[in-house]
Amino acid sequence: MPTFPRRRTPGAAPKAPRFSRIKKRFGRRAEDRMPGERGRGIYLLPNAFTTGALFCGFYAIVMAMNQRFEHACWAVFIAMVLDGLDGRIARLTNTQSEFGAQYDSLSDMVSFGAAPALVIYEWSLRGLGKLGWIAAFIYCAGAALRLARFNTNIEVVDKRFFQGLPSPAAAALVVGFIMMMTDPDINVSSRKVDWVSWAIAVFAGLTMVSNVPFYSFKDINFKKSVPFIVVFLIALAFALVAIDPPKVLWPIFVIYGLSGYAVFAWRAAKGKPVSIIPRDDEDEDDVKGLRR
Repeated sequence: MPTFPRRRTPGAAPKAPRFSRIKKRFGRRAEDRMPGERGRGIYLLPNAFTTGALFCGFYAIVMAMNQRFEHACWAVFIAMVLDGLDGRIARLTNTQSEFGAQYDSLSDMVSFGAAPALVIYEWSLRGLGKLGWIAAFIYCAGAALRLARFNTNIEVVDKRFFQGLPSPAAAALVVGFIMMMTDPDINVSSRKVDWVSWAIAVFAGLTMVSNVPFYSFKDINFKKSVPFIVVFLIALAFALVAIDPPKVLWPIFVIYGLSGYAVFAWRAAKGKPVSIIPRDDEDEDDVKGLRR
């Protein structure tokens, strides 16, 4: 049967070859992209650390359900280390991406929001009934709201300060208390400190959503040379932590959790702006005075 060519509408663009259409649909090769244009894949190295932090958060939940609270607390602390590394590795290797930022926030919600709330509920708050799970929910909701606010205000806040207690520090405040109470030298029953646990969970949850400024340590230049004594003091700090981690780590995070309120009170007493986000009627230089 004879075939006839299809008539093309006058003025219509010629149809692209089949290979070009397939190429457009499934994406271009790296060598075909314009200079500076990134592909749609994800970077392995920083997201591997984020996945490790997410696994530690999930592992902490599982351990808490099995009443193995020491393992759960250490999993949260390991998640803190991994969470601190993924962002720095992404900046050092120039592999930042919007996917990595969102993935990191979801991982933080599990590791520093849901996991500490469930750990302290299983350890101590369960016996308080409704008041117990309400305190755990306040902490969990505070972590979620804090992470959402951090993502939306990241471009306008003073980089040297956090707006509210950061979620890893709040998690350390909660699980560090559990580690200290379960230490063999102390070994305090959870039922004797259930209201202390309640107060810590509520304090951490509310402080995360507050406007209290907490120093972020982001202005420390690790490429700058330092005196020899600084390296010795760092080694001494590691040695002190290794002697008895629960008794050393938790007081450090308690001091950090109260430091923001000290800065807030000092700024208020001096009549200076206490918010790290400038309002429309404020001079931005006054808010940046927090740096000095």
